[in-house]
Amino acid sequence: MSARSLLPLLALALLGAASASSAQDLLVRNATVHTASARGSLEHADVLVQGGVIRAVGPGLAAPAGATVVEANGRPLTPALFGGITDIGIEEVSGEATTVDSTLKLDDQPLRPEFDVTLAYNPASVLIPVARLDGIGFTALGANSGGGFVAGQGGVMRLDGSADPIGPLALYLRLGSAAAELPGNSRAAQWMLLAQMVREARGRVAVDSPHALLTPAGRATLARYLAGQGRLVVEVDRAADIRQLLRWATREKIKVAIAGGAEAWRVAPQLAQAGVPVFVDALGNLPASFDQLGATLENAARLHAAGVAVSFTQRDDPSHNARKMRQLAGNAVANGLPWQDGLAGLTRVPAQALGVGDRLGSIEPGKLADLVLWEGDPLDVGHYAEQVWLGGRAVPMRSRQTELRDRYAAPVGSEPRAYSH
Repeated sequence: MSARSLLPLLALALLGAASASSAQDLLVRNATVHTASARGSLEHADVLVQGGVIRAVGPGLAAPAGATVVEANGRPLTPALFGGITDIGIEEVSGEATTVDSTLKLDDQPLRPEFDVTLAYNPASVLIPVARLDGIGFTALGANSGGGFVAGQGGVMRLDGSADPIGPLALYLRLGSAAAELPGNSRAAQWMLLAQMVREARGRVAVDSPHALLTPAGRATLARYLAGQGRLVVEVDRAADIRQLLRWATREKIKVAIAGGAEAWRVAPQLAQAGVPVFVDALGNLPASFDQLGATLENAARLHAAGVAVSFTQRDDPSHNARKMRQLAGNAVANGLPWQDGLAGLTRVPAQALGVGDRLGSIEPGKLADLVLWEGDPLDVGHYAEQVWLGGRAVPMRSRQTELRDRYAAPVGSEPRAYSH
């Protein structure tokens, strides 16, 4: 019997065991535990979970009374993966405007950093089970700028049914040619407007000035980031723009991260010195714009070699294609990034960059038990997740897509398939 044919039996056994206990006390026994921490990968190791939290990692652990025991038989166990910067839960159908809540469009007041997309998050989104089937346990909701360059705020959401972000919010900006519409089609004007926004947030421009760009709430929001309370995530590609961003962030003492960064490798030493993490699209190889002329599949490897913390995100419909995150990491590994750092880019690095590294991103005592047991190499898309646990609870390994598959693959009964359960 093949490993894939055993999957339904394994899922039923796990779910049956979960119903017999609290499903928060768990022992995964004899796994290859990829901790995504300083301990690296541990062979023939156990992971003990109690109350939804990892309590111990090591060989020969005893199962408490009533705990669910899963025999891994050497298969890989990883932290739950990062889904990238997405609209999961704030977008259902990208072509249907009534289901998209990630973009603010106010012609009279286009700069609204106080806009917070997490308020629209739907934990019952049909996209969430689809992502979890591929081992994804958390994502960063990112506000979209809709042609401008100040998008708004987003936060880290665990895909466990929680309705609120788990950590601090981040402010999303877009710089370069893709965000030139609002500032009069000039990237130089972006810096001019950012400079004025900073002056307003620091009280150097009167609130009632006819030239003010921000509302009082917008000033208060930006002031928090200027005080170091949260990180700015900036979508930017061109090396010259990244260099200007680093100068601005240093001058204003603002914590930033880069999303995209097609030419980030060209300024890798400066990024490493500034401690700026980069969320790369590791499938970017050809220039989609003049800002990406230096795109290369070796971007992640070159950044890592220079000492930059590398994570991943994607540009092409990231919410509906979150399953491709493993492909991004695997592609980066195929082009020179060490395997352990490819996994870290899907786990520890994004958790730390987004302010939730104390709870997510690695298999260590005290962290939330967001775990994935794999049939094979998690960075190889030829393999799959056998079981996902979030907070120690076994997640049903099904989605609307698998339920439709099962409905229409079944023999036709006395009633049309549309009436089957």
